[in-house]
Amino acid sequence: QVQLVESGGGLVRAGGSLRLSCAASGIIFSRYGMGWFRQAPGKEREFVAGIGLSSGFRSYADSVKGRFTISKDDTKSTGYLQMNNLEPDDTAVYYCAADLLSRGGVISGSTPSYWGQGTQVTVSS
Repeated sequence: QVQLVESGGGLVRAGGSLRLSCAASGIIFSRYGMGWFRQAPGKEREFVAGIGLSSGFRSYADSVKGRFTISKDDTKSTGYLQMNNLEPDDTAVYYCAADLLSRGGVISGSTPSYWGQGTQVTVSS
């Protein structure tokens, strides 16, 4: 059974930082790309960032480029999203997702096979 479990969300002031983690089980993590999506109240879920191989290709939404960094540690079956210089517009539920690299991994516009339950990030002004 595949499970993705996010952690690290919380309340932070604008300009602050948070690091989200996504612990995976039930999959061979090195064979999977992973990514992060977010959904704010009243808005559709949107792609935030994606990563293929741990040392390879990364992609970001324009709104987070230069502020967020995605990474993954295959030895720990865990992915991360380092979020710096947070803004109130970053407030959302953040979801991690994973899909086989052979299926294209997780990129903007993809519909990953596996999802976490989400973690709330709230940025106050």
